[in-house]
Amino acid sequence: MASRRKANGVQMEEVNIKQRTLGVNLGSKHTEVSCWAPLKKKISIVFADKRKSIPLKKDSFGFWKANIRGLHGGDKYKFKIDDEQEYPDPASLSQPEGVHGYSMVTDLSSYQWRDQKWTNHPLRGYIIYELHVGAFTPEGTFVAVIDRLDYLIELGITAIEIMPIAQFPGDRNWGYDGVFPFAVQHSYGGAHHFQQLVDACHQKGLAVILDVVFNHLGPEGNYLGAYGPYFTEKYQTPWGAAVNLDDAYCDGMRQFIIENMLMWFRDFHVDALRLDAVHAMKDFSSKPILRQMRLILDQLSKYTKRPYYLIAECDLNDPKYIRSTEKGGYGMHAQWVDEFHHALRVSVGEPAKGYYTDFKGVTDLAKSYRDAYVFDGQYSGHRHKYFGDRVTANKGEQFVVFSQNHDQVGNRMLGERSAKLYSFELQKLLLGAILVSPYMPMLFMGEEYGETNPFLYFVSHTEKKLARAVREGRRKEFKDFHGSAEAPDPNLLNTFERSKLQWSLLAKKRHRLLHNYYKVFIAFRKTNQILRKPDRKRFQVSGLEKEKVLVLLREDRSHRIAAILNFDTKSHVITLEQGQEPWKKLIGSSDEEWGGKCNMPNELSTSTLTVPSSSISVYRSKKL
Repeated sequence: MASRRKANGVQMEEVNIKQRTLGVNLGSKHTEVSCWAPLKKKISIVFADKRKSIPLKKDSFGFWKANIRGLHGGDKYKFKIDDEQEYPDPASLSQPEGVHGYSMVTDLSSYQWRDQKWTNHPLRGYIIYELHVGAFTPEGTFVAVIDRLDYLIELGITAIEIMPIAQFPGDRNWGYDGVFPFAVQHSYGGAHHFQQLVDACHQKGLAVILDVVFNHLGPEGNYLGAYGPYFTEKYQTPWGAAVNLDDAYCDGMRQFIIENMLMWFRDFHVDALRLDAVHAMKDFSSKPILRQMRLILDQLSKYTKRPYYLIAECDLNDPKYIRSTEKGGYGMHAQWVDEFHHALRVSVGEPAKGYYTDFKGVTDLAKSYRDAYVFDGQYSGHRHKYFGDRVTANKGEQFVVFSQNHDQVGNRMLGERSAKLYSFELQKLLLGAILVSPYMPMLFMGEEYGETNPFLYFVSHTEKKLARAVREGRRKEFKDFHGSAEAPDPNLLNTFERSKLQWSLLAKKRHRLLHNYYKVFIAFRKTNQILRKPDRKRFQVSGLEKEKVLVLLREDRSHRIAAILNFDTKSHVITLEQGQEPWKKLIGSSDEEWGGKCNMPNELSTSTLTVPSSSISVYRSKKL
């Protein structure tokens, strides 16, 4: 448990960054047990073999504790509350029998790490690949992911982002229904296999980002409320009562979250956490938990001598989330930029409806290239209010951009990927659009070879009433879409199986060609001295709204890069300012080499250039 001391008569809290204190933790001589239940009268730990029940002792902060001898890894237990109901441990490290079963004693320190020489990449060096463990391989396990790491290295990836792995009901789920934040999903292989995956990534030069959910828990197997005020009715979220971050007794939940954050970095060696929907973490305290997390993470980084990152998902367009703590911000290292995606999708022909209503294609895409946020103080018709604020001093590496991700694909009724929605030429343009940006690029698994399987919303709830509610809710959500088609049942095994990658597609010419194009373009991004720097200052973008063409100019002291993006269905002529030497082509998506029908000139002898439809061309020149 966090140690506490008095300073000037005020209780001061110091989080123990060196070791986990919640739950059941094996030691060399005895096992420490700690469970937060401030309003309960009695807590005991009971074991699956019924050999004994040991009462815990309550301290003045509501933590029930005991030191127990004779426990071993693999022992199964629950906590019994007020001599009545038995529940799994809220801070359980393993749930081998599922979310309703016994927790299992697990020794995280027993894994022998081999990544001592690993050094995390700077954020500006991240080329991110988002994957779902269950759908990434036929086996759907951590060990199976290890077998595909060389493939990702060859592609040019420098960081994998793993969708949530906290224990959820059943054996298939997106991960956002997790109910045991400290327990690694058993069907994926559990804690030690996840440690093995992270270790293997580091030995191959890959950073690991883990998606975690601190804004809610899933509906099935969520027993935190049985222990104490982990939630509050003070605020409501799309998932019900909010996580208790600023109401009475909030200190216990705040410590729960902070210790969970520390565990992933310290005990699993992950390099970054992607924090799901931080705007749903309702916290109006004088010390917002996100800011506190950053400050404590800095302590851990100093202790381990390793850099770590916090990457937020936030739809508020509020710079305070990524502003430094020294300047009064929350100190998140980076954030996702959904608005870049929305503007990009409308640019390639996505209808401007739903949450795309506000977006005007290339005009707004140009603004996102310049300013990250499209809405930074303007009126939003979709929201019916003025929205957002400007980001000025923030570096390009603080923004993650993408043409698709799990949300943007999976939240479509039929889960269609870009390969199903857009032409081959547009798929190549979409990749180029994110790689020439001054931001941090992210791919979604399978897009690099044009995966045609959908990525559907899937769950495996064991409670029939809940499963039925999820199915009907999904159908109701999309009742006006796709004519007579019906939303797939998230609970069916087939819905999950249809969402798995088809690795066999790489043997087909068209898919292999796209894959090679991705490899070459990513290599340009990583090796070109201009493209690899997320520099928002040495960057210009101009647009031809009617022609649907954007021209991006990036430069350093001696050279310039020009990227010409044509989102129109016909070609257009543009003018490039001449430099000290002719513009020389780096890559052209319309070239026959990449399955196109129009080879772009290798060198421009004039200032004019005819740009083919649905294409991106990148040129380089010395400055005057």
